Amino acid sequence: MPGWWTQKNMTLYAVGDIQGCSAAFDALLERLAFEPSRDHLWLVGDIVNRGPDSLGVLRKVMALGDAATCVLGNHDLHLLATVAGARKIGPKDTFQAVLTAPDATDLIDWLRQRPLLHHDSGSHRALVHAGIPPPWDMQHAEKYAREVEGLLRGDRWQDTLCSMYGNDPATWNTNMDQQSRVRYTINALTRMRFCDRRGRLDLEHSGAPGSQPPDLLPWFDIPGRLTADTHVVCGHWAALGLLLRADITALDSGCVWGGSLTGLAIEPRGTPVSVNCS
Repeated sequence: MPGWWTQKNMTLYAVGDIQGCSAAFDALLERLAFEPSRDHLWLVGDIVNRGPDSLGVLRKVMALGDAATCVLGNHDLHLLATVAGARKIGPKDTFQAVLTAPDATDLIDWLRQRPLLHHDSGSHRALVHAGIPPPWDMQHAEKYAREVEGLLRGDRWQDTLCSMYGNDPATWNTNMDQQSRVRYTINALTRMRFCDRRGRLDLEHSGAPGSQPPDLLPWFDIPGRLTADTHVVCGHWAALGLLLRADITALDSGCVWGGSLTGLAIEPRGTPVSVNCS
């Protein structure tokens, strides 16, 4: 609800990619003094995989109920795709305990109900895992995110995930068929880092800004980006790390790679708080 945090003593917090690091998540919430009966939490996605306790994180976030808004990241979609039979579990995946848990069905059903994009129009602020592609304004971003969310929440959600993988199309086109449009939307919102100056997605380069070929820029630096007037809260890009600008709050500080888990108060604005991850 826009403006809810204006009530006395309420704080909106945002937290970066947890990726199954349950102990770090607990420690960070304690450091932030997060109180679910009073505050609200934005999670940038990738709450599971690569870390040691994806099951614990899923259960904790699900238990927060309306106190948390969590968008889907690419690793969350990997878990859903594994359940759907769209991919085999890989040697680096660490969500096996989720698949065999007695409450697995409830957890998976909850996860596939999460949004790809959350937009608070009252504050001109959006929450998304990777970013919003330069050719989209917020109206289009919400429209195409809702399309994918509807498919993931429907009876044939497995079919959507079976056609999810692939890097094409990389260029937005309003004449795409649904399968191409869904793949572009998922790639843009959950995998994007760099684009060329025309807004074409590059899904190969994942290094820090400055490491990319000269024809590429971080998605948020593309000239003419149509959501430049929206403050985007995101994660996904560990090599980028913490980035705090007027238009971008990027929070993936590489917890699962031996870095830290970072959170901060978004409203009212606070300073970043990080906990080390083992």
